[in-house]
Amino acid sequence: MKIKNYLFVLLISILPFSAAANENFFEEARKLFDNKDYENSKFLFQRNIVFNPKDAKSYLYLAKIFQVEENNSELEKNLDTALLLEPDNEIAMYMLIDIELKKSNFTKVKELNKKFKLICSSLCPKISLINERLKNFQEKNDS
Repeated sequence: MKIKNYLFVLLISILPFSAAANENFFEEARKLFDNKDYENSKFLFQRNIVFNPKDAKSYLYLAKIFQVEENNSELEKNLDTALLLEPDNEIAMYMLIDIELKKSNFTKVKELNKKFKLICSSLCPKISLINERLKNFQEKNDS
């Protein structure tokens, strides 16, 4: 019985430290990202995901890193995951729209743009840019 009590106390004392370590991974990764140390920040964001697999922010930052690295498949995977976990993430939505515009996938862009209009708060001015890019692509295709 003493061993069970000891293990229980030990477990309770460790949990706050693991939660704090998890937060430190994200914050340290974000600092490295801000300093353009993408390789080390990628490692820490991935490590943060191990401890907190539902952290949409980490997936978004990984997507940004893969965008810099021009790794489009990983970029899209991480954006999709960020949006799955947080469907109203306007940054991830805008980045995905940008990818679909580059692919000339206008049907998908129109679908995503409708959703984007519903969720945007700080990036709402981007709607006019999306519409302008769509219009320019359509004009090029019509000529």
